Amino acid sequence: QVHLVESGGGSVQAGESLRLSCVVSGMTSSGYSLAWFRQAPGKEREGVAGQNTYGNAAYADSVKGRFTISQDNAKSTLYLQMDSLRPEDTAIYYCAAHRSPHRWKRFGRNDYAYWGQGTQVTVSS
Repeated sequence: QVHLVESGGGSVQAGESLRLSCVVSGMTSSGYSLAWFRQAPGKEREGVAGQNTYGNAAYADSVKGRFTISQDNAKSTLYLQMDSLRPEDTAIYYCAAHRSPHRWKRFGRNDYAYWGQGTQVTVSS
């Protein structure tokens, strides 16, 4: 059974940084896709960044150059380094996974089968 547990959210000022972590368990295949999504109040859940176990990565235009997705396979952990945060980055951030390694560029909610419980990120101006 696949489990995803996020951590690292918090409240920061605009321009500051946060790093989110997601511990992944139960993904027994050698290749799979992981992603970060976010959902702000009253808005649809949107993809932020995706990566597969082969190192391919993709980003939403809104976060390119500010956010970095990475993995530590030894720790089975996915990270999202968020720099130069803006108030519009305020949302609940979710970690997502799929057993296919080919989903890393896809940011549709239905493209991922497994989800974490989310962690709140609040950026004030």
